[in-house]
Amino acid sequence: MLINLTINDLLTEMWGVLKGINWITDILDIALVAVILYGAIKLIRDSKAMQLVKGILFLAVLFALVTVLKMQASSYLFSMLFGNLLLILVIVFTPEIRNALESVGRTSVFNIGNLLQIGKDDSRIQEQMTFTINAVCKEVSELSDSKTGALIVFEKDTNLGEIIKTGTLIDASVTPELLGNIFYPKAPLHDGAVIIRNSRVAAAGCILPLTFNSNISRELGTRHRAAIGMSEESDAIIVVVSEETGAISFAYKGRLKHGISESELREILTNQFLSAEKVEKDSRRSRKKNKEEK
Repeated sequence: MLINLTINDLLTEMWGVLKGINWITDILDIALVAVILYGAIKLIRDSKAMQLVKGILFLAVLFALVTVLKMQASSYLFSMLFGNLLLILVIVFTPEIRNALESVGRTSVFNIGNLLQIGKDDSRIQEQMTFTINAVCKEVSELSDSKTGALIVFEKDTNLGEIIKTGTLIDASVTPELLGNIFYPKAPLHDGAVIIRNSRVAAAGCILPLTFNSNISRELGTRHRAAIGMSEESDAIIVVVSEETGAISFAYKGRLKHGISESELREILTNQFLSAEKVEKDSRRSRKKNKEEK
């Protein structure tokens, strides 16, 4: 009887809790908190922020210990520290918070740039991008063969206006000859990066932010570190040609893929900037041309 009564009381309590739930706002509230926590964990995972979190947790345990032991001087210092913890976290995690906000702004829901593209000639845009990709891949292959260093940034949704201002404005069509002249070792702009915006060379000789990731191989030079740093702060795709080895690499979302071929680079850029319909159409056209030649 006691067990049945206990179970009945438990069920009654549970029913009371369920009746008190607002199935719209409360569920949305829980879902929002879950998304925020998931985003925070994803943001700090596998980054220097994770080490900072471990340090803060260690200080919290130490604070609890000195409080239990009634160590007055240490307790006072820790109380001052944790009393301003929110301000300290904002300062320490400024780069991570900025990246998170930029990631939110790059989502399709807030991407005003995509909305402004409505009504434009999509086929013309696709053709211009195809021409740009072909020109870049052709010249990157030439630069690789001659071991000429190069750094090319493809702007996507993140506006790179601040980076463009650090270089020389050009606003010209992308051609192999133009890229070759820019990255010619004795040219005044060869050390900086070329920014490609809307299938045009927006600027050259631009300065990119270097990555602070300590896990990157020491064998990578300044160009590769700049490429990774730019990809950490934006959704841009950065192409790098090594001056020492001639190897082609590309950086995207904080990761660097080293030693790719011209065909691999073309495939990467095509998948990123051309629609699936355009890619399939070009593939069918290429297969048809090959059959006719045979």
